[in-house]
Amino acid sequence: MNDDELLRFSRHIMLPEIDVAGQQKLLDATVMVIGLGGLGSPATMYLAAAGIGHLIICDHDHVDVTNLQRQIVHTETTVGELKTRSAASTLKGLNPNARITEINEKLTDQALLAQIRQADVVLDATDNFKSRYAINDACWRAGVPLVSGAAIRWEGQVAVFDPTVPDAPCYRCLHERGDDQALNCSENGVMGPLVGIIGTWQALEAIKLLTGVGETLTGFVLYIDSKHNDWRKLKLTRRENCPTCSDLARTRLPVPHSAGPSPD
Repeated sequence: MNDDELLRFSRHIMLPEIDVAGQQKLLDATVMVIGLGGLGSPATMYLAAAGIGHLIICDHDHVDVTNLQRQIVHTETTVGELKTRSAASTLKGLNPNARITEINEKLTDQALLAQIRQADVVLDATDNFKSRYAINDACWRAGVPLVSGAAIRWEGQVAVFDPTVPDAPCYRCLHERGDDQALNCSENGVMGPLVGIIGTWQALEAIKLLTGVGETLTGFVLYIDSKHNDWRKLKLTRRENCPTCSDLARTRLPVPHSAGPSPD
């Protein structure tokens, strides 16, 4: 770590749990963020600012004016651009030393698995069940911790699914099956600052996973009702017959078909 980095990240380094060694872990880390919408925007910005050395950002969509109410990594001047290009410009502005890999396509099958295997932590910032199941299954097969976030209307949730922890549950243990219609922001709406809270919390959980500091949300789900100021941390256990993380499934986990965010 050079003098410029010691100064830039000094407020992290002042934390005794982080110190120079912890900051170096962040500088050496690779984090993959899938989805550059309301959740991925604050998550990538805080990860870049925190000093993550390599960010793999994935989204196949373009910036739309309706995104600007909550997707703060994009600006008026980038409407119409690929979200990966728009986000990379903002992230480089925050930390020019961060290495940014842009993937502007929907990853499928082995391509998804190959990219996830390059990461130390994956953040799922998508908003549809098909993508979430695909990302979950690939992370479990690759043995890479997954930080999942979701938000709709006034409610949100954050959870960590870590295949390196014995008996830890996966995303399918939380949602055995889901209805994408219920998650559609374009038809249900979503409060802008709420996705900022959820995405920022995802970045925080990733930093804790990378540095080994504190307790993560592995085995728990944090639910937030922003309208009524209700925060609940609930225990989540592995489903005995889970097709992804049960003892039987771990020996024959299929490769997922595809993963990518829908427009919001």
